[in-house]
Amino acid sequence: MSINQEIKKRRTFAIISHPDAGKTTLTEKFLLFGGAIQTAGAVKSNKIKKSATSDFMEIERQRGISVATSVMNFEYNDTLITLLDTPGHKDFAEDTYRTLTAVDSVILVIDCQKGVEEQTYKLMEVCRMRDTPVIIFVNKMDREGKYPFDLLDELEEKLKIKVRPLSWPISVGQTFKGVYNLFDQSLYAFTPGSEKKPMGVAITDLADPAVDKLAGQYAKQIREDVELIEGVYEPFDTKDYLSGKLAPVFFGSAINNFGVKEMLDTFIKISPVPGSRPTDKREIHPDDKNFTGFIFKIHANLDPRHRDRIAFLRVCSGKFERGKFYHHVRLDKDMRFNNPATFLGQSKNIIDEAYPGDVIGLYDSGNFKIGDTLSQGENLNFQGIPSFSPEIFKELVNTDPMKSKQLEKGITQLTDEGVAQLFIQFGGNRKIVGTVGELQFEVIQYRLEHEYGSSCRFNMISVYKACWITCDDKNKLDEFVRFRQHQVATDKDNNLVYLADSQWMLDQMIKNYPEVQFHFTSEFKRKALMES
Repeated sequence: MSINQEIKKRRTFAIISHPDAGKTTLTEKFLLFGGAIQTAGAVKSNKIKKSATSDFMEIERQRGISVATSVMNFEYNDTLITLLDTPGHKDFAEDTYRTLTAVDSVILVIDCQKGVEEQTYKLMEVCRMRDTPVIIFVNKMDREGKYPFDLLDELEEKLKIKVRPLSWPISVGQTFKGVYNLFDQSLYAFTPGSEKKPMGVAITDLADPAVDKLAGQYAKQIREDVELIEGVYEPFDTKDYLSGKLAPVFFGSAINNFGVKEMLDTFIKISPVPGSRPTDKREIHPDDKNFTGFIFKIHANLDPRHRDRIAFLRVCSGKFERGKFYHHVRLDKDMRFNNPATFLGQSKNIIDEAYPGDVIGLYDSGNFKIGDTLSQGENLNFQGIPSFSPEIFKELVNTDPMKSKQLEKGITQLTDEGVAQLFIQFGGNRKIVGTVGELQFEVIQYRLEHEYGSSCRFNMISVYKACWITCDDKNKLDEFVRFRQHQVATDKDNNLVYLADSQWMLDQMIKNYPEVQFHFTSEFKRKALMES
């Protein structure tokens, strides 16, 4: 099979949502239809009764939430799908933002009872920045919620994007009977809780008596609703969807398997194949002959029994081959990988080759950082994978001096994953951890104890913002560091960081030291590397 044929049969997408919208449940229904699993987990009352395939960490099982992006590969209708299930909780949004750089499209899950929530809006903003194609799945239609037409208006108003329903619910709440697929004009009726493929019938005309048989007393309403949709909304335009201007909308209930297959069938027909990616040198196209890819996620102890560390790489062009040497651009050295793997949550399978769109795991002994590029010899760097300035800062205190080495190793590996950022106060050994959410500290402390055998606590400190600082005049930079030494630290790459204790103080420093540049994302480091 040619590389172009391999590219055309692949789809790589992420599922995103506000917490508790049903994202992980929807993920597992996809895996069920793809035959990747036999029984899906159920998420009820924020507790996972059967551990979700995508939530493999112990703390995820205890809390009933996803705190790390999971990678899953499965095949459906001759299409090879790579699905990335992302954290919904806002404290882990940065992991989700980075994941969105590695996918070609997104499915956004909305709770029909709550509509557009805060995290939904923020995630959509990231998608809009990159014009990522988005499909919206309105979930929990088996519960009493907002009227479907009101939900469509809310989606357009709050998410600032045109929408077009491609499926429509047959009643709502306790009387929810199924969905009508407007895209291929078919009607599906279901049995609540069934994990089997739905019973459906092709409907060329809603006047067909089969509609009355399947929809019962709600047949009249579905006919009226579809007539209104066709009159109010313009016909679905695939080009507008692929350019990020139009979001098709599907309705259903993931936990009861309503409407999931309709969306999955339509998704593989309209969603984009692996696309191009920008670098500092040129645009990389998937059908380019030479291999390129970038690291967007690192996870230590994916399998606690083996203490392994996996770097997740998105293949962007060419063909990746097992055992072949590739160039690590940042380290300027060639490396080969004997056991590249694909994943289904925690389970992994060794692969011999991978193509654009594939996400593969590379065993890593500490060579990789998030954003690193692998290539077939060309020196280039993929763009748009920055770290952001943290919002909460705490001092890491070792409570068991006998386990200092374990703590050092643990905090180094966990911050390499991107779950937090580590700063060492200038002129000392005080470790300061910065995150975008409070829950991350709980996860870090749990993992340090259970995965590394170390013991620690976090003490709150008075830091408002961390800013990377650079200056063309070394003397001016030295002067700044000398006078503000108690507020200066270094990050893991030994870059200088200013820890401002208030917005007022930050403004004063910017005003008093005009020669010093204050950076609020780590993207400047990649630019400096490119210039050198």
